[in-house]
Amino acid sequence: MHNQPKYIPLRETHFFKSGRSERPLVAGTVARGQLREDDLLYTGKVDGREVNEFPFPVTEAVVERGQQRFNIYCSPCHGTTGLGDGMIVRRGYRRPPSYFEARLMNAPVGHFFDVITNGFGAMPDYKAQVPVRDRWAIAAYIRALQLSEHATMQDVPPAERDKLNAQPSAPGSK
Repeated sequence: MHNQPKYIPLRETHFFKSGRSERPLVAGTVARGQLREDDLLYTGKVDGREVNEFPFPVTEAVVERGQQRFNIYCSPCHGTTGLGDGMIVRRGYRRPPSYFEARLMNAPVGHFFDVITNGFGAMPDYKAQVPVRDRWAIAAYIRALQLSEHATMQDVPPAERDKLNAQPSAPGSK
């Protein structure tokens, strides 16, 4: 079995007319797991324009996952509240913009997905570290942060208002 006929990549062969042992890929071949048919899901764009819609329903679980991933990957620079005051900034690195600037408040959600995917300015891309659905979850969480910035008590569901209005008892009191 040690000595058997085989073709070693990048070695010359006389078997094929081209003289190459490796064979060219069949036209249209896509590596397993690399088919990117859904432009919206994989680029955040439709017809080259950033969209303001998500490729799947945004549920509470999606936003919670986005918060978890945001805290891991984004908060070192952007801070946990999105103000751009993360620990990296406190150590002297360039401050990212606040998510509450008018430009970003009005940006389509596809913009955030695209920036996470491809980077922007001093921000590197995170496509290798963060899976596609998690990038969308982070974008959903960023949108939730933006909505919370100017939220009023009227924006809170009535059942939740009672919880917020309840005053916690002082330590040591009954």
